[in-house]
Amino acid sequence: MNLRTTRTRLGAAAVAALAAGALALGASPASASASSGYVSGADTYTDDFGDEGVLSTSSYSSSNATCLWQIILLAEGANESDGTDFDLSDVDGNFGPNTQHATKRLQVTWGLADSFNDADGKVGPNTFGYADSKLRYLSGSTASGGTLDLRYQGAKYYFDVYRTAGKYRIYHNDTWHTTSYTSNTCD
Repeated sequence: MNLRTTRTRLGAAAVAALAAGALALGASPASASASSGYVSGADTYTDDFGDEGVLSTSSYSSSNATCLWQIILLAEGANESDGTDFDLSDVDGNFGPNTQHATKRLQVTWGLADSFNDADGKVGPNTFGYADSKLRYLSGSTASGGTLDLRYQGAKYYFDVYRTAGKYRIYHNDTWHTTSYTSNTCD
């Protein structure tokens, strides 16, 4: 056995192990909820939104999950790019520039960014997770498979959501919508 070859192999193995570890640490884990296809939760409702997939102009940009977020923007009275409040006509499940602008304004209002320019306009763990603090229990069960009736208490309005068998549902345009990441029935 050649010592130099062994050292080279050991060195190459160490570099490969470090590279694999760096990739594992650098890769973002897929959200359990986004991978299931729905905004979802289990047990307590106070931590359901913080592990959701990121909503943005390039991620789940046309979805019922975005529709849920837009209803949150409406309930909070977030400002649109023209300076008016986000309104019902803006709730279409499409995460465009107006939704991004209102999200940035809300991130500043909630203290998640120091200024509009510092806000990223994406609905990630911090932003979506903050919305958890606005959910209020109305009735139902947190048991697996149970139905839970919750109220989102925004700064301007409130709205009710249901969590049935772990999946959230919202009421929009006279219809109940399951908050899917892969379909948009809100527009």
